[in-house]
Amino acid sequence: EVQVVESGGGLVQAGGSLRLSCAASGFTFDDYAIGWFRQAPGKEREGVSCISSSDGSTYYADSVKGRFTISSDNAKNTVYLQMNSLKPEDTAVYYCAASLLSHARLGYDEYDYWGQGTQVTVSS
Repeated sequence: EVQVVESGGGLVQAGGSLRLSCAASGFTFDDYAIGWFRQAPGKEREGVSCISSSDGSTYYADSVKGRFTISSDNAKNTVYLQMNSLKPEDTAVYYCAASLLSHARLGYDEYDYWGQGTQVTVSS
């Protein structure tokens, strides 16, 4: 059974940092993409960043480019999202998702397995 579990959310002041982790089990990372999405209250879920496990290529939404960094540790089947210079508008539930498409981008429909989400709150 494929499982995707996020961790690392919390409360941080504006300008601070958090690192989210996404642990996947039930499949190997060789042929999948892992993406991070977020959903703020009253807003649609939006793609934040993704990484291809086959070649390590990454992609970022414009809203987080230069502030967030995605990385993977294939030996641990874990993907990280380092979030720096956080802003109040980054407040959301952050979801990790796995795609069967090794070069998936940030389309919601590209992803097959979803975690339960972890809350990130940035205070001003």
